[in-house]
Amino acid sequence: MKIAVIGTGYVGLVTGVCLAETGNQVVCVDKDPHKLAQLRQGQIPIYEPGLEPIFRRVTSQGRLIFSENLEEAAARSELIFLALPTPEQEDGSADLSRVLAVTEILARLKDRRRLIITKSTVPVGTAARMKKLLEAEGSPAIVVSNPEFLREGFAIEDFMKPTRIVVGTSHPEAREIMARLYQPFVRQGNPIYFMSEESAELAKYAANAFLAMKISFMNELARLAEKCGANIDDVRLSMGADDRIGKRFLFAGLGYGGSCFPKDVKALAHTARSYGLTLALTEATLQVNDSQLEFFKNKIRQRFDGEIQGKTFAVWGLAFKPDTDDVREAPALKLIRWMLREGARIQAFDPEAFGNAWKEIPELPKINDMYAALEGADALVICTEWTQFRTPDFEKIAAALTRKIIFDGRNLYPPDQMRQLGFEYFSVGRL
Repeated sequence: MKIAVIGTGYVGLVTGVCLAETGNQVVCVDKDPHKLAQLRQGQIPIYEPGLEPIFRRVTSQGRLIFSENLEEAAARSELIFLALPTPEQEDGSADLSRVLAVTEILARLKDRRRLIITKSTVPVGTAARMKKLLEAEGSPAIVVSNPEFLREGFAIEDFMKPTRIVVGTSHPEAREIMARLYQPFVRQGNPIYFMSEESAELAKYAANAFLAMKISFMNELARLAEKCGANIDDVRLSMGADDRIGKRFLFAGLGYGGSCFPKDVKALAHTARSYGLTLALTEATLQVNDSQLEFFKNKIRQRFDGEIQGKTFAVWGLAFKPDTDDVREAPALKLIRWMLREGARIQAFDPEAFGNAWKEIPELPKINDMYAALEGADALVICTEWTQFRTPDFEKIAAALTRKIIFDGRNLYPPDQMRQLGFEYFSVGRL
């Protein structure tokens, strides 16, 4: 099939690469000339494991190309995927300006029927708004809601071997085309769920909000565990063994971040309020997540008697999660900004995300080694659970730090082991 993907962020680029891998002819469209130049030169602007080899294969074989010309790319395509940003607005709603603006441009194409497919995360009713724009111009295009469920760090695996594919359409022709498009990805029997556009739009928010709720629940429970002497890891293992609950998203820590959970939970709450409803669990999820970092800050404040001015902190991990360079809504950056405001000095390291973090906080010194970040620091703060942080050289850590203090926001090490090694060790939900 001839496909256009509008937008080359995480979702757009992964979508374009994976669809080209199965033999489709794909053009990815972006208005950023610098990003397009990078892509045409074979430089991938994001870090995503497994993306590079497929990218190089499909571009070298001519199945994936890049363009700044939206109208031209759309005109020669049968399917047009919208993978555009829908950032959070001040009231918590999703900003649909880019999605609707592109829809207005596509509405001018009237020579034949095309599918306009939303990969962007959009609130309920967006497909209906897009349909009205198309109908006003007399466009024969069909709107399809096809939300993505990609995890950063596992996006290629998730696209190539999806647990499920959700397609929102009431049009038989669109249903047949989408089934044919995704057939190579579901040969092992994973389902394609066809439903209304509204159900598909809500399904995306429902999934993210539920996972965020699991994280907030465990973070809230971790606070109780510390008060009553329980170990949140033991509680997690017991809960995860129940197949009604599952093992994933039960780790206590610094709260969720990234480009999806924070804005999607807020957008779901805003959507409910626009219908005169209050989603109490969704609202509570937001409140717990907002307070979780304060809970961790208090550990640092208390250890230093409320005074961190003049102290130096080594920070391991800047990305909001491992295996990505994404720092959007990363707890590490929020924590660092607080420390800097309090007059502390920061020496940070991240194997992939430092460049993006430095753009956000230019005062960060550039450090290329995890142990170099420790030199002369009063304490180590762990914010991201990169694999290389899991079994470090504790002798090196002790020798580099001025005090043997570790604040572990990801519960990487057994507390008993750390006490035996002579560290003051502060984690989440464990004593």
